[in-house]
Amino acid sequence: MTQAPAIAVENLVKVYKSVTAVAGVSFSLPPGSMTALLGGNGAGKSTTIAMLMGLVEPSAGTVHVLGARMPGERYRVLHRMNFESPYVDMPMRLTVRQNLGVFARLYGVADVAARIAALADDLDLVELLDRPTGNLSAGQNTRVALAKALLNTPAVLLLDEPTASLDPDTADWVRARLDKFRKENGATVLLASHNMGEVERLCERVIIMKQGRIVDDDTPAALLARYGRATLEDVFLDVARGRGEAARAQLRQDAGDAGEKPAPAREAAQ
Repeated sequence: MTQAPAIAVENLVKVYKSVTAVAGVSFSLPPGSMTALLGGNGAGKSTTIAMLMGLVEPSAGTVHVLGARMPGERYRVLHRMNFESPYVDMPMRLTVRQNLGVFARLYGVADVAARIAALADDLDLVELLDRPTGNLSAGQNTRVALAKALLNTPAVLLLDEPTASLDPDTADWVRARLDKFRKENGATVLLASHNMGEVERLCERVIIMKQGRIVDDDTPAALLARYGRATLEDVFLDVARGRGEAARAQLRQDAGDAGEKPAPAREAAQ
């Protein structure tokens, strides 16, 4: 029996007055998967994530998360979702413990004190718990934001630059914990990041957006092969700078000259 997708998006459109932020996006994510959503500024990533969270009403199309249609049925699943971004500040006068306590209660966490203690131990936050959140460094704030995102052991986790402002060692440590969390809990993770090494390490699938549309969608290895590049950063730059089709055309020509068939894009790519 095939599992229903954790996230299903079909022909999603969002128009703000005369600006089309998202222009007919479709994809589905199976339970337990980790997928990257990439794109430059204005590509439509943030608007897409906002519609997944039920914060923005689509102009057309549908969004289902854990079987609930968003935003109309979001009350059914919000307690099973969470979101993390180091760019969203918590109340700065509250201590870390107080902030995590507020969010834990909002998400209906059963034993708040025990859950905060467990996360603080796992994410190296014990010494920060009674410090005002406004007194933390950028890297410390990122770790606190991650703790907030894991409070309710979400089935769907949306991440926006989860390792921003972290030194390489701490960033690697956070990635390991995210991967461990996904595997142990069967969580579905959608990751927006500009760190291509992070994407290659964590994600089995990459969706690339440009000007509100999906322009490619495949595994990291397949994208590297299709564009003839050594790194996802080079693939991203090809797409962002309009070199993507030229790179694919050249690869098709080279493959044709060699009598080979280049790897096709996912059927879901648009």
